[in-house]
Amino acid sequence: MVARVRRVANQKRVGHAGTLDPLADGVLPVLLGRATRLADFIQAGQKTYRAVVCLGTATETDDAEGAVTSVAAVPEVSESRLSNEVLAAFEGEILQTPPRYSALKVGGRRAYAVARAGGDVDLAPRRVTIHAIRLVHWTPTELTLEVTCSKGTYIRALARDVAVALGTVGHLGGLTRTQVGPFSLEESITIDELAERGADALILPASRALPAAPCISVDRTQADRLGNGQPIAAESLRAEAVWVYDPDGRLVCLASAEGMQLRPRLLL
Repeated sequence: MVARVRRVANQKRVGHAGTLDPLADGVLPVLLGRATRLADFIQAGQKTYRAVVCLGTATETDDAEGAVTSVAAVPEVSESRLSNEVLAAFEGEILQTPPRYSALKVGGRRAYAVARAGGDVDLAPRRVTIHAIRLVHWTPTELTLEVTCSKGTYIRALARDVAVALGTVGHLGGLTRTQVGPFSLEESITIDELAERGADALILPASRALPAAPCISVDRTQADRLGNGQPIAAESLRAEAVWVYDPDGRLVCLASAEGMQLRPRLLL
């Protein structure tokens, strides 16, 4: 997708803010030019997904693309127990063991490469945060969940673990990312729309990456100092992230205001 945007937008420098599994669709923030420097800020934000959990069948990849490894009966369960007991137990900070087929490194190699070669993959559990998990729809063999989570959360692993908590096995059958930080699926565009209308008509300002950050304007001398990586005085402003604009309304940098000074963090 990055390569396609690079061609359509005629930009050499293009990046993204968060990968998606091959079976998934939804929001993929794509950054152009110097805005690629904002990728870490966007990835650090919360993400929301619509996930389909298939019960009764486990796979080697924890999703629908892997070979079946086990089959188990699915016990009867009420909607009340699903929402108030099983899913509620996953909210908050939890320990999650990543899928064997993931991009994490094991002994210097990607876990999926080790797994494909038939090697042992032993990944340590990691702390992630499930800010909210909601049952959207369910049948005796399939759950549709809406999950808002922190960076580093594997929805495939969550699907696997929810199934186990229900007393069976399961895998992720489908996944749509509906929100990444401030960017929603409703305002997203397809690559075909981008090609048809052109990047100039659709590109968003860099400040959309952190909409809650205050914006200030500085004079020409101050803009030049900040552009050279030097701090300027900021007596009354306190903020970890500040968008700074020059007298012509051009974005100079993302700065931080602390200790009576405004210091550039990213030159844009």
